[in-house]
Amino acid sequence: MSLSFPIYCFNQKQTLFCDSLDLRSVTKYQTLFSAAGEAFTSLSPLLGIFTTLTHHMDSLRQEKVKKFEEFVDKRLKPDLLHAIAQRDKVFEQQKIFADLRRNIENLEKNSVSSLRTLVNLGSEVYLQAEVPDTHRIFVDVGFGFHVEFTWSEALNFIEKREEKIVRQIEEYTQLIASIKAQIKLVCEGIRELLQLPAEKSLPERMF
Repeated sequence: MSLSFPIYCFNQKQTLFCDSLDLRSVTKYQTLFSAAGEAFTSLSPLLGIFTTLTHHMDSLRQEKVKKFEEFVDKRLKPDLLHAIAQRDKVFEQQKIFADLRRNIENLEKNSVSSLRTLVNLGSEVYLQAEVPDTHRIFVDVGFGFHVEFTWSEALNFIEKREEKIVRQIEEYTQLIASIKAQIKLVCEGIRELLQLPAEKSLPERMF
């Protein structure tokens, strides 16, 4: 048995009328559409599970990113600032001993036996003082202690302290580089978790 009814043609966007479409073909298409609907219905729970897993993975990813950021902000960056500050203090000590060594060498070179100088009393208040004998001087050895030295003894002490200071600067420089490398590594992990494109490498600042 054949019926005539409109069929929509998607390619030509117009309605065609067929006079010889078999009812068995119509039944066949209805069965296929019904099976497709049942298949989609059976997949719906799986799609729901997939969506839930996706949200759960996103939540875990954000939690990891938060922990990494807290580790950088609360641990690595304060450690880096502390190491830089400590090295700056050592740089100041290095300058003080370098100035002291240069002054003693000038005293020896010019054979200065006495001199007049200004003593800082605090709050930028200075008092003029006279040193009758410059051959013996007091050197700050740390912890608030001052030791009396001759020129040669003072120079030997300064040389040893400068060697120690150089080692301390190298140690702090290595520590700073290590902390910076850790920060870079953690930031790279955060970038991968967020699936962000890799940034162009910039010339790193020398500390």
